[in-house]
Amino acid sequence: YPIYSKWFAEYNRLHPNVRINYQSQGSGAGIRQLTSRTVFFGASDQPMKDEQLKAAPGPILHLPTVLGAVVPVYNLPGVSGELKFTGPLLADIVLGKVTKWNDPAIVKLNPDVTLPGTAITFVHRSDGSGTTFVWADYLSKVSPEFKEKVGADSSLKWPVGIGGKGNEGVAGMVSQTPGSLGYVELIYALQNKIAFAAVQNASGSFVKASIEGVTAAAAGAAAAMPADFRVSITDAPGETAYPIASFTWILLYENPDDKAQARVMVDFMKWALTDGQAHARELGYAPLPKEVVDMEMKALERVRLQ
Repeated sequence: YPIYSKWFAEYNRLHPNVRINYQSQGSGAGIRQLTSRTVFFGASDQPMKDEQLKAAPGPILHLPTVLGAVVPVYNLPGVSGELKFTGPLLADIVLGKVTKWNDPAIVKLNPDVTLPGTAITFVHRSDGSGTTFVWADYLSKVSPEFKEKVGADSSLKWPVGIGGKGNEGVAGMVSQTPGSLGYVELIYALQNKIAFAAVQNASGSFVKASIEGVTAAAAGAAAAMPADFRVSITDAPGETAYPIASFTWILLYENPDDKAQARVMVDFMKWALTDGQAHARELGYAPLPKEVVDMEMKALERVRLQ
């Protein structure tokens, strides 16, 4: 939402006769509304599944727009040191196996931090969310038990925890709940000034989310990008890669009913993929690799405008 609302406002400034209405409702709602054609376009941090694409009334294009990070945020009054987690430890917290902040597994990773015996309150999304998918996709790759018991999707049955609606809701709940740990997009941690932890990547390095770390995670994906752009870059290889990273996609019908709106949306996408990328960094997102943009410009030719 932060980058899309910025883009739509900027595009409106350049084209005063065009207003693009976008609401932050979670990826699940975006996919549902696009499928039922109650909206002209959708947005998602989770690519649509094969069965969802089959259920749609026509072929849908996935167009990556920027890259983002999902971060483990926490609220520990009196703890000023920066925390570190491994993926398997985060999975054990979410599974309800690690329940206290001074659990030996957390203490071992953070020997220089004095951790309280406070109970951990896990805060998850209550709505269908691509942020949830990215978080769970990562945990499923690093923890076989998490994969088996919870799995990766936009809506999940969590073993423990409390729910908040939207990134905003989770950020608000973590801010208000001492002892809590949740997951949000990086920009929500930065805007709300919530502490977030470094996570160990596939190379063994502990990496705090940054634009550079997300760009490093995307480096391999750019070379092996599938033609339909549906790709996962969690737990990416590379010394500096941040492990909980993802593309985010705008979803468009290849043969939309309203050709006038289609022409506007294709023009907007061309602007977002070029000039619009300059706004990514200021909002905590990483710009797309050039190879991906080139592929998308070709893919946009598939949208029928006549």
